[in-house]
Amino acid sequence: RFIQGSATRNPYVFYHWRYIDIFVYFSHHTVTIPPVGWTNAAHRNGVAVLGTFITEWTDGEKLCEAFLAGGADAYRAVSRQLARIARHYGFDGWLLNVENALSAAAVRNLSPFLRHLTAEVHGAVPGGLVIWYDSVLESGTLRWQNELNEHNRVFFDACDGLFVNYNWKEEHLERSRGLAGQRHADVYIGVDVFARGDVVGGGFDTNKSLSLIRRHGLSAAIFAPGWVYEHLGEENFLQNENRFWALLADYLPTHSICTLPLATSFSVGMGTRRFLAGKEEEAGPWYNLSAQELQPLYTEHPGQLSTGCCLQDAWCGGSSLRVQGTVPPGEERMVIRLFSFQMQAPPRLFLNLVYKMEGPHQDDFTVALELTTWHSSSCHDGNSPVLTNEDEPHGRHHPRLLPAPPPALSGLLSACNPSSHGWSSRCYELELPGCSLRDLWLLVSRQQASPRETSFSCLLGELRVLDAASVAASPPQVQSVTASQLWWQ
Repeated sequence: RFIQGSATRNPYVFYHWRYIDIFVYFSHHTVTIPPVGWTNAAHRNGVAVLGTFITEWTDGEKLCEAFLAGGADAYRAVSRQLARIARHYGFDGWLLNVENALSAAAVRNLSPFLRHLTAEVHGAVPGGLVIWYDSVLESGTLRWQNELNEHNRVFFDACDGLFVNYNWKEEHLERSRGLAGQRHADVYIGVDVFARGDVVGGGFDTNKSLSLIRRHGLSAAIFAPGWVYEHLGEENFLQNENRFWALLADYLPTHSICTLPLATSFSVGMGTRRFLAGKEEEAGPWYNLSAQELQPLYTEHPGQLSTGCCLQDAWCGGSSLRVQGTVPPGEERMVIRLFSFQMQAPPRLFLNLVYKMEGPHQDDFTVALELTTWHSSSCHDGNSPVLTNEDEPHGRHHPRLLPAPPPALSGLLSACNPSSHGWSSRCYELELPGCSLRDLWLLVSRQQASPRETSFSCLLGELRVLDAASVAASPPQVQSVTASQLWWQ
């Protein structure tokens, strides 16, 4: 359904992928297959996606009896089919939740079923995962433990992780950490954003839950983050969504870019119109997560620069990235982090930035890109001396502005300086032999010093970071392409 998107106005859209590792698509159907748009958006941003297998109430008991209470052939057939489904639809595994009591015969086969399913998923899907929800016990009784303990450990030991129910207290965290040992990162402590029951945090206080969880070295499972949309409504959704995740950012390790090329127009996969090369091509609402581009870090700190989604103007797609804030008196330069890296830098990089200045003070500022690298004795900047600070564990590098793209890139980067519909394009080059990339920043500089506080705003429409060697190589010629059994919905 909606494989090619829809004309939904003001939809719920998730785009804070930089802060999570796994996305679970949950519903109360027995088998929930993540919609293709969600899988595509998550994978584009390096996030694993799990479907849900859940049994509940009387019907759940009957289903479990049917495939667990008999011999191994039945539960092995189910596990093989679940692994095939994940492989066929291109997602990464399953969250299993048995929310009903089990007979002695059924619970006896539950752990072997879970172990077999995990092995099947690992074999069918590279990097596949199976996570068990804290529900039924090894005795077959349905009783949520809100911790890892001896009553549910057998299921934790049979798969890749445990999603702990969300009615926990700090003593539950202490016991879970002690029992998990070296697998403490595989214990995902549930946090219900709707704050149902006797819970810690919830809503805009969810950071209180994460603070405790991180204190004990455990992972977090944020349940129902759609609270922002469902509880607060459509109005100001993007601002509320940014506020919610900004409050959690200090407790969520940043998901890093590990390979090049990096290319994005920052589109979140929805909009009120469509743009191409800065020009409005089509008016009207649209929603298609498969069209969501690689998403940056969304930063929101009072008194500093912040990033947010702009639906009113874009270079390509339905939205751009707005960078805005107030530059204090006497401050000549400010930076804001766009992406984190965890990779070896190629010897030579090409970068391209498409942007549009906004507001009454747009002539007072310039923008450029800045890269930071981890310190290394073998790291050298081929353009200029590395800017370092004794208090910083990295070097800062300012790429050299190119008046025109190199010949090898002339087809890809057709314009480095011209403006189009108010958008400017800039190309850069940077040589970093022996360096490990850390972060990519936007550098905002005043044209001249000012004793006054000055507002700043600009839109980022496209960003590309390319390995010069791979781009310069001649691409293979594709021949004899055929397409069949096409279905456009």
